[in-house]
Amino acid sequence: MDNGRFLLKRLVMLYLMMGMLYAAVAERSRSAYDVEALMKKAGIHYTQSDYHGFTRLDFKYAERDCHIVKPKAAAEGVPWIWRARFFGKEPQLEIALLKQGYHVTYCDVAAFFGCPEAVGYWDAFYQLTQKLNFSTQAVLEGMSRGGLIVYNWAAKNPEKVAVIYADAPVCDFNSWPGGKGKGKGSKNNWKKCLARYKITEEEAKNHKLLPINLLVPIAKAEVPIIHVSGLADKVVPFDENGAIIEARYKALGGTIKMINKEDCGHHPHSLKDPTPILEFILKHNVTKSNSKEIHNHSQKE
Repeated sequence: MDNGRFLLKRLVMLYLMMGMLYAAVAERSRSAYDVEALMKKAGIHYTQSDYHGFTRLDFKYAERDCHIVKPKAAAEGVPWIWRARFFGKEPQLEIALLKQGYHVTYCDVAAFFGCPEAVGYWDAFYQLTQKLNFSTQAVLEGMSRGGLIVYNWAAKNPEKVAVIYADAPVCDFNSWPGGKGKGKGSKNNWKKCLARYKITEEEAKNHKLLPINLLVPIAKAEVPIIHVSGLADKVVPFDENGAIIEARYKALGGTIKMINKEDCGHHPHSLKDPTPILEFILKHNVTKSNSKEIHNHSQKE
C-alpha cells in the first residue's frame, strides 16, 4: 500500500513538473519570436508606422502593397488574421486580436475582384508568412468585395484556413458590381471585374468561381465561417450573397454563424463590440505550430 502511495505521489509530481516545463517553453517561444528579424533575413525592406499603439510594417511584396502589424508578444504558434479589403477600417477586431498575440496582415488585391491572378498574389504572400514562421493556417477576413478573394483563396487552399470571417461580403459578382439583382451595382467596376476574369456577362452567370459555388472544398476541410451582415444592405444585398452562403454551407454540413443587423445597410462594417466575432475565432482557431521550434528559429538570427 505504501509503495502504491509513493508511486502515486511521484507520478503527480512528475505531471506537475512537466506542466511547468511546458509553460516555461511556451513563454520562452512567445517572448523570443521576432517577425522583424525574420523579415530582414528574408530580404524584405520595410518601413514602420503606428497602428493603434502597435507596430505596423509596410512593404512591397510580389508587386503588391502589404502590411504586417505585430502584437506586443506573439501568441504560441504565431496565429494571424489576413485582411482582404479596407485595411484599417473598423479596426476593433484586429486590435482585440493583437492583444491576444495575433499578427494582422494585408496584401492588397482589391482591384482584382478575387480572380485567379489575385489568388496567385495571395499564394505568394502566404509563402512569405511561412518564411516568417506564422501558423500554417490563417484566419481570413473579407469585408465587402474582400469576400471574393477570401472565398476563392480558401477554396483553393482549404487546409491553410483556420476560420473565415466575412463582413457584408460580396459572394456573387453578378450582384455586385454587376447589379443584376436588387442592388444598383457599379458599371465601371463591373467592366473591370469582367476584364479581370476574361469573361462576358453571359459567362458570368452562375460562374464556377463565384463564392456561392466554391463551398464544397471549404466544407470538406471543416472550416468554420462567421458572417456579419446588414439586412438593409442595398449595395451588396444580403439575400443575394450572405443568405445563399448560409443556406448552402449548412446543407453541406458546415459550421456557420450569422450575425445579422436588422436595420443596418452596407455600412458600418463589423460590430462596435467585436466580442462575438473574437470569441468565435478564438474558439475555432486551434493554432497549429509549424514544425520549426519558434524560439530556436529566432535564436539563429
